[in-house]
Formats: sequence, structure tokens, C-alpha cells
Amino acid sequence: MLTASKLETIINDANLFPALREIAHKVANGTRISPDEGLLLYEKADLAYLGALANHIREKKHGNDTFFNRNFHIEPTNLCVYTCTFCSYSRLIKQRHEGWEYNLEEIMDIVKKYDGEPVTEVHIVGGVLPQYDLAFYTELFQRIKAHRPDLHLKALTPVEYHYVFKKAKISYEEGMKLMAEAGVDSLPGGGAEIFHPEIRDQIAGGKCSGEEWLRMHEIWHQLGKRSNATMLYGHIENYAHRIDHLEKLRALQDKTGGFQTFIPLKFRNQGNQMSHIPEVSTIEDLRNYAVSRIYLDNFGHLKAYWPMISRNVAQLALSFGVDDIDGTIDDTTKIYSMAGSEEQSPAMSTRDLVNLVRQVGRKPIERDTLYNVLTDYSEVTFAEDEQFRGYLELPVLN
Repeated sequence: MLTASKLETIINDANLFPALREIAHKVANGTRISPDEGLLLYEKADLAYLGALANHIREKKHGNDTFFNRNFHIEPTNLCVYTCTFCSYSRLIKQRHEGWEYNLEEIMDIVKKYDGEPVTEVHIVGGVLPQYDLAFYTELFQRIKAHRPDLHLKALTPVEYHYVFKKAKISYEEGMKLMAEAGVDSLPGGGAEIFHPEIRDQIAGGKCSGEEWLRMHEIWHQLGKRSNATMLYGHIENYAHRIDHLEKLRALQDKTGGFQTFIPLKFRNQGNQMSHIPEVSTIEDLRNYAVSRIYLDNFGHLKAYWPMISRNVAQLALSFGVDDIDGTIDDTTKIYSMAGSEEQSPAMSTRDLVNLVRQVGRKPIERDTLYNVLTDYSEVTFAEDEQFRGYLELPVLN
């Protein structure tokens, strides 16, 4: 594990490039870095340096606490009117034989499958289809909340809302208010991809623009609600495009304070129109986490989405600024395996997650979606479990 004391050693390194020493001083003093300095980190800084700076920030904010939650995902459909070149998940409407379209009752059956289970969040995103309109989603969200009021409903990206509101001929302001009234508690971070139009038009042309994505989150924050943010990296973008993306997020966070967590999403090249583009290395994954943590000084949390990068890389990322590894993620539709993820069975039990965190010397904290602490596993009585013999002892869950 990289320690905060490593930062002092780096600052005193006589061979350190002066501009990088200045950035290290800024991090040590809690001073914001500029876009040019962010670009320099991507282009010139070595991985040990980045890890030391990012880990210093991570431990200053959270110590060894590492967060996860118990959640499940529902994708109402993988059919979509859009044809994003990076997407391995969606199918065109004419490809219905390769996809699924759940109706209201089928989605509610998935929700009910978790009755009695200690999950705290349902995450709902999917493809964009005409029949999934304002009336459909309003009724769906109301029914979920009526069935299980305590379940946090994190639902739909601005890409989906943009289509739904445009079809209903209502403004973003009116639409977001209706969704909040229907029971949506927070927004996921998806659909951000890369904001810069030079890249966005090539990989996600036709759907909402970067400015529209940001505007919908701003309106949501103005309603007193919280949301997450993502960035799809490792494809045709360059480092300047990443910094542009991070800068726009940081500026909106300065304005609203409504973002909770930033989640870098690694481009996977299986089964899509960009399959000729090689995937970036684990080194680049860790570099990107670290720069994100350093740059987004006003974001509380940085998440590693373990199904897309593997459990082992998620563990490494905990020393490069990451303090959250998402959740149990019972992925009923295998969206991650379709995208060529490292995890072909993307679900972990609470015991799995606790073990994953403890193996690298961090403290596992079960949270709810808004980061209220539910269980501090450093305070749980541990007992041997036959299934995990050879690992650390694991807690007995009530």
C-alpha cells in the first residue's frame, strides 16, 4: 500500500521535474491544480508519483475506509435507437431476436425477487426505445416505491431522459421534477462518455450532447438531489479530452455540489464497432484513477467499477485514489460480460467484498447510496467460513 509519507519523499527528490514538484506541493497544501498541470500529470508523471499524490488525497478524505453497498441492476432493454460505436451491449430494433424488452410486470418481478434480501439500492439503466416513454417510467418508478419504499431508486441517464422528455415535449426542468415526484432518488453517472464534441460526435453521435448531459445533472442538483458522473476512457480520446471532461465536471461541482462519486469506465473492445482499437493497460487504468482523484478535488468519492476492470485491479486501485468499489451488483442480464469485462459472472456477496477490501489492508464499510454508514466491518465479529478457507477470516452476517 502506498502511504501518505511517500508524498514528502517525492517532494524532496532532487531529480523530480520542477513542475511536478510544484504539483506535489499543491496536493500537500490542498491547492487546486490547473488544466495544464492535469495534462502534465497524464503525459509526464510516473506511476509511483501519481499513486503517492492520489493516495495522500484518498487517505486525507477517508483514511482506510473503503465503501461498498448491496445493490442490484435492472436493464429494461438492450434494444436502442442509438448506435454508439463503443457499445457492445445494445442491439438495433431490427435485431430484436438478439435482445430483450421487459414490460412493467416483468421488471416488477425482478424487483420482487429481492424481497427479504438486505439490498439497499436498485440501479436501472438500459437502451432507448419509443415505448419506454414518460408514462412508462413514471408508472414503473411509482410502483417500485409503492412496493418497497426503503429501496433507493437510482435510475436512468441523461441519454434516456433526453429522449423521454423530447418525446413528451416537456422541458428538462419539468421532466426532472416529474421523475423526482415519481420516486427517483438519485441519478447514475452513465451516458457521459467524453464531453468534447470532437470525440463525442464520433463515438456517440445523435444522443444528448455533453452540454445537455451536464445541464440535466445541474437541474437535478437544483432539486436537492444527488448524482454520480462517469468518463469512458481508453479509446480514441487523448489526454486533453480527458482533462476537458474532468474540468467540466469540476466546474459544475463547484456550482452545485451535487455530485457524489466519479467513476472512470474502461473501454472494452469486444463485440462493437471499435473492436480494432486495443484496450489500454492496467498501468493506464491506475494512471487514470490517480489523475482523476488529484484533479477532482471537490468530489467526495472515486469508484472503481470492479466488474469492468477485475477484482485484482480494483484492489490495486485502492492505492491510487479509489475509495469505493461499488457493490454486490447482481447483474441479471450480463451486460458486463457482453462488453468483454474481466468478470464473466459479475456478482459478489457481501463476504466477497469484505474479503476483497481486507486483503489489501483497507477497512470495508457498507454504505447506503448516499454514503451513510450501515456497517463498519472492522467492528464485526469474525468466524471461520469453510467456503473461504485460505483467505482472511470473514464476518458472520445476520
